Amino acid sequence: MKFSRIIILSSVAALLAIVIYSVSSGPDEKEYIDTIQKERKKKDDFMKTADDSPFSEARDSFAGLKYFEPDRKYRVRAELQPIKEKRIFSLPTSTGEENKYLEYAWAEFEIDGKKSKLLLLEVMAMGPTRGTLFLAFADETSARETYGAGRYLELKKMPGASSIVLDFNKAYNPYCAYVDRYSCPFPPKENILTLRIPAGEKSYH
Repeated sequence: MKFSRIIILSSVAALLAIVIYSVSSGPDEKEYIDTIQKERKKKDDFMKTADDSPFSEARDSFAGLKYFEPDRKYRVRAELQPIKEKRIFSLPTSTGEENKYLEYAWAEFEIDGKKSKLLLLEVMAMGPTRGTLFLAFADETSARETYGAGRYLELKKMPGASSIVLDFNKAYNPYCAYVDRYSCPFPPKENILTLRIPAGEKSYH
């Protein structure tokens, strides 16, 4: 009796595994791409209609942001190396000012067999983003296919986590890529990558 129950349970588990595999190799990919596309459409709508959009004074000329096609290859899980002795880290901005952050951790990842790492910074300025993680980076597409002064990623801080997802399909341009009047921090030299990441937002102009 016990043996037959084991056989039944094993069969059910195998069937469940097949179903999960078929779902993960098919619809999950489509669902992921659909989600990215919906986020991009929502951002275009904001840029076109919002009063605080950088295109608020030139709505008629706004033709939509430009992106690489979504590719899950550029959604990577990075291992976190916490920085024990955290220091204040200053980033110069496009208007000659300096924004101060707190060192948080190194994020190590691999793309096409090449290992890289990026410095994650914690926002110190008062406001709704205080305590969140800030990642500004540049790569081999910068000043060619993407904005020359680098792109950003929004990341959530997960206390105690040993890894973090870096989804470069969500890499976006600072407002300075569209209008000069904004103050945008430049990527630190630690975050200038020697590899090409054709994912996320392209140059607008």
